[in-house]
Amino acid sequence: MLAVEVRDLRKTFRSGWVPRRVTYALRGVSLAIPRGVIFGLLGPNGAGKTTLLSILATLLLPDAGEARVLGHDVVREARAIRPRLNMASGNSNFIWSLRAPEILAFYGRLYGLHGKALSRKVDELVALCELDEHRKVPYHELSTGLKQRLALAKSLVNDPELLFLDEPTLGLDPDISVRMRAQIADLRRKRGTTILLTTHYMREAEELCDEIAFIKNGEIPARGTADALKRQIRIGDVIALRLDPASGEGLAELPGVLRCVSQDGRVECTVDSAEKRLPQILSWLHEQGVIVRDVDVHEPDLEEVFVELAK
Repeated sequence: MLAVEVRDLRKTFRSGWVPRRVTYALRGVSLAIPRGVIFGLLGPNGAGKTTLLSILATLLLPDAGEARVLGHDVVREARAIRPRLNMASGNSNFIWSLRAPEILAFYGRLYGLHGKALSRKVDELVALCELDEHRKVPYHELSTGLKQRLALAKSLVNDPELLFLDEPTLGLDPDISVRMRAQIADLRRKRGTTILLTTHYMREAEELCDEIAFIKNGEIPARGTADALKRQIRIGDVIALRLDPASGEGLAELPGVLRCVSQDGRVECTVDSAEKRLPQILSWLHEQGVIVRDVDVHEPDLEEVFVELAK
């Protein structure tokens, strides 16, 4: 069974009077997410990421299309879904005067926990998210990183099968982001939690996600693993060569070479896999009597894919 199945999902927002403004947030999104994976949803601001998450979390009704979460329809069977999922946002906010254990206890009660079971769950989450030293600190006095950790702790209060994380490391210092990503990875590894993650940070998506979908203007133009996406839009490893003679004529015709350009006295070949194609290219150049003076290999990152797709 899929954790999430979306077919031709559409959502439009209307505002104002004269003229009436129409915003197409989702324009026929289709998506399938297996259980037990970390799935990344990437896209620029206003692309439809939060709208999609809100519909899947049963917080927003779609205009058309179908969405099923954990086998249940998000419109007709929302009550069957809600106890089994949770959500954390990089912009989460809680009552300013409450302390972390009080906030967690409040949400635990909403999910039916009470007495010793509630106390154990609060203590477990405080320890898991490293909030022990800050038990007595009011929410408004916590640092941004601690607030993010508390938001993650809150999202685990019901041991969700499916977890939505909306920009979970937004605004965090790099060292705190690393620790937050480690906690997210542990959730999947130790608990088998399915995680749908939205992020602007390419390194985060490449490090955490089994599969990635790009959303732009309410549509999904591409999805796959990071490597598959690079190949899909012809962004691959770059092999830069300084040759004698300098011409790289014929290189573009070799297997696995996506494109070949000459600039600044060097020939740059974009290939599907540098590890596989470099020996072949060097062997071919040797056969042609071309001397290789220098070689440099550059692996593209997901940010280059993002920039290309966002154009």
